[in-house]
Amino acid sequence: MSTIKPATLARARAFLERAPLVDGHNDLPYVVRKHESAKGDVAAYALERAHQETDTDIPRLKAGKAAAQFWAAFCPTQAKDPSRFTLEQIQLIRSVNALHPDVFLPALKASDIRRAKRQGKIASFIAVESGIGIGDRLEMLDIFYALGARYMTLCHNETLDWVDSATDAPRHNGLTDFGRNVIRRMNEIGLLVDLSHTTPKVMHDVLDIASAPAAITHANARTLCDHPRNVDDSVLERLKANGGIVMATFVPAFINQALRDWLKPLQTHGKTPLDADIGALIAERARRTGPAPKATLAQFCDHVDYLANKAGIDHVGIGSDFFGGATPEGLEDVSKFPDLIAALMERGWSDTALAKLAGRNVIRVLRGVEKAAKPAA
Repeated sequence: MSTIKPATLARARAFLERAPLVDGHNDLPYVVRKHESAKGDVAAYALERAHQETDTDIPRLKAGKAAAQFWAAFCPTQAKDPSRFTLEQIQLIRSVNALHPDVFLPALKASDIRRAKRQGKIASFIAVESGIGIGDRLEMLDIFYALGARYMTLCHNETLDWVDSATDAPRHNGLTDFGRNVIRRMNEIGLLVDLSHTTPKVMHDVLDIASAPAAITHANARTLCDHPRNVDDSVLERLKANGGIVMATFVPAFINQALRDWLKPLQTHGKTPLDADIGALIAERARRTGPAPKATLAQFCDHVDYLANKAGIDHVGIGSDFFGGATPEGLEDVSKFPDLIAALMERGWSDTALAKLAGRNVIRVLRGVEKAAKPAA
């Protein structure tokens, strides 16, 4: 049950009328693709109606006062044709924009965020999640960019031929030579490098060679929750010099150490095996040990405080990673962004600091990536 004062929540909503809120990661496109009846048909999914069975739809995005949303064109590592799968997901996001032009403004640059807000729309960005779709061809990065993608997460939960995943056995001690060429090409064309899902060594490798700001779009502080998907202090401390950003995420197991510990016996490298029935495993563990601990809005705010203190207030943002699954108490869906802002207000965050967290920092990062890109010959 929320303990936020109604007056503070009203103040937070008024604040988000002025300051743009940018969510760095949402997996709605995969939810639509896997939906039992829609099966990837955006019109059939009907985003204009409330989907109480999950966490994201147009009515609640509006209620949450989101100014910009990065949608993940996610491709599972085990997909039979990863390039095609990724392209299909990019097209699905483009279909969202085309079907709802009164709601979404297709966004390609930082300035589109404020342009969308002036028009009363949501800036809609495309993000590729997992470089599995590029195969061994750097030119796929250019294709993704040409189709509207503005960041790429290097890998997902599995190690690829050129980059180690945080939730898999490492094979490369970071990036391979091809992986370093991927980073260089992304910097050249203006495709933001997302270090989420990678190992600390990969993060350091990228920060060693990057010529543009990097992002960690959905992760928390490993010091507070020892999950391999969270970020080490050594990386957080380097974000300042890079000009990058870490975007705190709502994934419960990345927030609450007690939940992380409860799930550990069911996981290897911090993830459940691909062929496992996670629902059945959790039900059996709950029967034997009691229900899983909950993550809360207050615990999430602890991570935001920590990240801001360690990386600096200019280098922290929000990346919900809503994916139609478990959510923290108080952050159940996209309508709850004002609750987050209100909770931080009650912790003493100033409007200036909140504006940086909500969107100003990621706008600066996008501008930095745009500025570092080399014009096409």
